Amino acid sequence: MKGVLDMCLLARIAEEPSYGYELVTTLNDGGLPVAGEGSIYPVLKRLKQQGLIEGYLVDSPSGPARKYYRATPEGDLVLADWKTDWTNVANGVNAMLATRNKPTSKGKKGTAR
Repeated sequence: MKGVLDMCLLARIAEEPSYGYELVTTLNDGGLPVAGEGSIYPVLKRLKQQGLIEGYLVDSPSGPARKYYRATPEGDLVLADWKTDWTNVANGVNAMLATRNKPTSKGKKGTAR
């Protein structure tokens, strides 16, 4: 599961530039619970240091400027690779889970350990 949050954040940012609270809300609404903004900022920092995203400020009519993040061209390329890797992993896991749900030769269903 390492890197899943990185991939999800990059995917969301590549879709549309976003700011921290908006990213948390989107991930939570999408079924990936994130405790809060504090849990994503280390990931955003790492993605920025890797050159996959960049930040920029946008004036806010209701308060201080917000820092938005957008994907870089390198980020788009890496995201494409991560999507391929994730699809392969998900297919493998789904195949294993489907195998484990088939009755065994003794007529019992397999159980997870």
